[in-house]
Amino acid sequence: MNAAAARKLLVAAGAFVISYSLMAMVLRGGETAAAAAAGRDPVVAMPEWMRVAGAAGGGQRRPFHVALTATDAAYSRWQCRRMRVAGAAGGGQRRPFHVALTASEDAYSRWQSRVMYYWYKRMQARPEGAEMGGFTRVLHSGRPDGLMGEIPTFVVDPLPAGKDHGYVVLNRPWAFVQWLEKAKIEEEYILMAEPDHIFVKPLPNLARDDPAAFPFFYITPSEHENIIRKYYPKERGPVTNVDPIGNSPVIIKKALLQKIAPTWMNVSLQMKEDQETDKTFGWVLEMYAYAVASALHGVQHILRKDFMIQVLYLPPFDTELGNTFIIHYTYGCDYTLKGVLTYGKIGEWRFDKRSYQDRPPPRNHTLPPPGVPESVVTLVKMVNEASANLPGWDDGR
Repeated sequence: MNAAAARKLLVAAGAFVISYSLMAMVLRGGETAAAAAAGRDPVVAMPEWMRVAGAAGGGQRRPFHVALTATDAAYSRWQCRRMRVAGAAGGGQRRPFHVALTASEDAYSRWQSRVMYYWYKRMQARPEGAEMGGFTRVLHSGRPDGLMGEIPTFVVDPLPAGKDHGYVVLNRPWAFVQWLEKAKIEEEYILMAEPDHIFVKPLPNLARDDPAAFPFFYITPSEHENIIRKYYPKERGPVTNVDPIGNSPVIIKKALLQKIAPTWMNVSLQMKEDQETDKTFGWVLEMYAYAVASALHGVQHILRKDFMIQVLYLPPFDTELGNTFIIHYTYGCDYTLKGVLTYGKIGEWRFDKRSYQDRPPPRNHTLPPPGVPESVVTLVKMVNEASANLPGWDDGR
């Protein structure tokens, strides 16, 4: 053998030895010096029990407890909530909730309540609607109205004259205080809802240990810390404890709401009487009051963006239904006949609930033109179906 051939043989043998050694180290659970220096995790051999054929598919049940390390920072709390929701969403025992709809006696509230109740019954009747329990319209007019025979209703008193300062929504927390004190509610959980909510599919109980709520982009406690601190002092914790929510939609344990509701009412009245707070929060004042009241009781909510979508006339708005459960038609929908949104202007085609303050929308309202988002089309179709099937619709019952 010449020298060149000998050198090639030695190189090949050396490469074999190095490869064999590396493989042996991996199989033994070792690691190379380079891997250790780089901080990578070692490759660990599969435990013996996992090598047993079929171990993953059966055998004796061996439960484990999940221990999660976390900090008290807002980001960490948010991640913990998401983890709990993801782990709990798989099912389990049926946990029905009672739907509580606060409403007034005016025509504007009546037709929306009728549509809302119509779709509640439709979705509750489906197999997936098993957790949608009883329904109560909490009527804060102090007297019965013409819908008592159509919608299960509990009449409560409004605030004393002048106490709402023309802001009728202040009656909502006071209505809940009375209803929770006087009514017999069989379900352990309550969904707080509003007349302009439409169920687009059956709603499961989204709450777990904590209540579940929808996060509103326009509820921003951290941006108004100077005002929030008037009602939630520093010694109670960081302002991030105040969730970006209102009271609706919220699914919450009845016992917990019974504690929060009186505080919610008092904070709402205090906020309305404070000029700076009233001017800053405006029409969402009562929503901030619920968020603050919850924080005062040490309660934070599981934030569920899939709880509902908002059909808005300004961005950010929801154009598709996705996996949502509720449509909230809080603003007007205005479009050209080519399906182009007209920001802040009355469109050639429009659907705006505020156009029907004294009477319900007409039956078979004209559908949106091509190009209008799915969420708006679905909204109008669902209002049309309800109005077609509800007696006395044209009479403004």
